[in-house]
Order: sequence, then structure tokens, then C-alpha cells
Amino acid sequence: MHIIDRRLNPGGKSFANRQRFLRRARAQVRKAVREASSQRSIKDAGKGGEVSIPAGGVHEPTLRRAAQGGMRDYVLPGNKKYIEGDTIPRPEGGAGDGSRASDSGEGEDEFRFALSDEEYLDLYLEDLELPDLAKRQIAGAEALQWRQAGFSTAGPPSRLSVPRTLRHSLSRRIALKRPKAGDVQRLREEIEKLEREGGRFDDLQGLRAELEEMLRRSRRIPYIDPVDVRYRRVESTPKPIAKAVMFCLMDVSGSMNEHMKDLAKRFYSLLYLFLDRRYEHVDVVFIRHTHEAQEVDEHTFFYSRETGGTVVSTALFKMEEIVRERYPIDQWNIYAAQASDGDNTSSDNPVVLQQLRDAILPICQYYAYVEVGMDDEEEPPGGAESSTNLWRAYRRVSTDSPFAMRRVRHRRDIYPVFRELFARRPEGAEAA
Repeated sequence: MHIIDRRLNPGGKSFANRQRFLRRARAQVRKAVREASSQRSIKDAGKGGEVSIPAGGVHEPTLRRAAQGGMRDYVLPGNKKYIEGDTIPRPEGGAGDGSRASDSGEGEDEFRFALSDEEYLDLYLEDLELPDLAKRQIAGAEALQWRQAGFSTAGPPSRLSVPRTLRHSLSRRIALKRPKAGDVQRLREEIEKLEREGGRFDDLQGLRAELEEMLRRSRRIPYIDPVDVRYRRVESTPKPIAKAVMFCLMDVSGSMNEHMKDLAKRFYSLLYLFLDRRYEHVDVVFIRHTHEAQEVDEHTFFYSRETGGTVVSTALFKMEEIVRERYPIDQWNIYAAQASDGDNTSSDNPVVLQQLRDAILPICQYYAYVEVGMDDEEEPPGGAESSTNLWRAYRRVSTDSPFAMRRVRHRRDIYPVFRELFARRPEGAEAA
């Protein structure tokens, strides 16, 4: 049997080595990807590129000569200072930065490694998921799963079942009494023995006739016949899949300055990249609100300059309206992510809290609130306290509900906060 591997090598000749390296140094590469992501722009969030990891993370075991023992000959080309028998002192100091001397003997250069877009995204979004993705149903022709369904006499070469084919071949050869190779060989040896010993002519003629009949039957009854060939048969069945909708609610009122809007857009860009990469059946609904809320398309959501007053409850009422019209709660997993500077009309806060408790959280699998602020504020990202009235209102939401809130002030805080909100959690764990 000859096996020829004709698979394409998409990454060049070193593709297998690259994958082996990524598996071995995955922790270091993942850390480098997460550090690099905080410095990237929105349009470059999902693109590959070079990352740097410590050289110590890529060391491999090597075989070296013992420091002592054995006979050694050294050749020092261009030497004008030493002669045979001189002892060469070890240079003082150690590894430096290549531009000046070092007063210590420790240190190592970084190892730069280029990642493709696919590799970067896999590491970038690893260990993230939508919490409590539970409601499943048949979603149409796209949701198909393939399963083994016996064997057939026709099919593509990739589905050839060698064990089943040989089983049918053996059964047919036994039923038709095809001569075995061992029987043919023994008969040949017996004929040769009689010829050497000068056996009777009639005996030789009989054995030769028997051998000819065996060879004729072997030719007429092939070892493997087309009727023996079997292929693995597969059939498609509808696959229950989880359908989800993510509502992106963004405050674009006058209190949101350009820095705050930039933070909110970066958070939603990361969220959109995550959903598009990890899930096939997730709808994304964009809602912008000032004193009024409206559903918009992706371009308007990210780039429109419309502004106005602030009434947060309008976004929640708009979300409830869309869910009621298009997303039955018994079929869809409902998620929401809200971004705001926390500034809201005081009289609207009780309405927001009541709408959230009575209408939104009971139908949501998960609700994430991200409050954006100025980067010169003292409170660390994800802090538990805030002076905004919306934050104080949301603090009264029950901790048993699927609700989480975080705060970001600088773009470097977005990815850590995003991971906190959407990190894969153990069974039974709740977001704080």
C-alpha cells in the first residue's frame, strides 16, 4: 500500500513547526497577544502581526559537552595574543543590551513571533463565551449535523471503509473457494520435489493440472472485487442550536465627550468581533439613545455624531419593544451590553431601575453595564464605588440577577474589563 499526502500546506513548509511551537509556548504567546491588544486601534483589533515573548519561554533541551574531561582541541582564527598552553580568562560581565556594557551576567533578548489573523484571533478570544447560552431549537437548513448511517456501495474515496471492504472480500473468497496463496505455494514445492527426484510422469501431470486449475480460479476470482467495496455513509439531520441576540445600548448624549465615546466604541468593537468570531447564530441589535432611543445600523451606531439630552430608560423601553416584536423569549437567548458615562436625569433613575428589574433582567441571560469616564480620575478600573447617579441606581440591583457592572477610564482597561465580563465561568458561578 502506498499513502500519498496531497494536503495543501497553507503556512509554507514550516506550518507544522509553527503549530507545534504555538502549542508549546501558548501561555507566553497568549499573554503577549493580550498585552499588544490594549495598544491597538479599533480597525486593527482582529489583525495578526508580530508579538514578543521572553526567550526563556522557547528554550529547548540540548546536548552539550561536559565542562571537564576528555581531550579538546581549539582553533582560534586570527589570534595574535595567545599561544598554545595559555589560559584565556572569561570576559567579565554578561549579556547586555548590545549598546553598552552590563554589570551583571543575567539577561536575555525577546523572541519576536509573527501570528496570522486566524492565530491571533484564536488567542485573542480564547476562554470567552456568552454566559448561560441555553435555549436551543431547530433553526433551519444551516443547522445540520452529520452522523454515521451504515455503509453503501458507492461514495467518495475519502469515505472508503477498508475493514468492511476486506470483510466482504474474505467472505466472497471463502464462498467461491478461491485458492489460498499458501496452498498454491505448497503445490509448487511438491511439483519441484518430484521433478528433482524423478517421480512418476502421471503423478507430475496430475499435480500440474491441479496447479493450473488453482491458478485459473485465482485469476477468475479476484482478491478484491468491485462488489466488495464499501463506503461509510453519512446522513444529515437538523441540529438544535442556540440562537442569541445581543443588544448594544450606547449613550450618545451631550455629557458623553469624545474620549468617553471612543471608550464605548472600542468596547463594542471588541464585543462585535467576539460575537462574529465565536458564534454563527447571534443577532446584534444597535440602539443609540439621548433623550430618545432608536435602533440603528452598525455604521450609524459607531460613526453618527447625533447628540442631545439624557434619558436612559428610553433605551430599555426600546429594547423591550424589539424583543416583544422579533425575539420570542422561549426561543432566543437575550443579552445586553450598555455603555454610558453614568449621567442620567435624576427623575429617570427610578424608572430605569423598575424597567430593569421588572422587564429586562427577567428575560435576559446576561446584562453587562460598562461605565466610561475620564482617564484622569483616581478610581481604578472595575471599582465598586462611583459618584454617578446611574451607577448608584444600578448598585441596588439584586446580586442574584444576571447583571454585572464595570468601569473603564482608559483604553488599556477595556480588554481586561471585557475579559472579566465575558470570561468562561465554572458551572453555577455568577458574574459580580
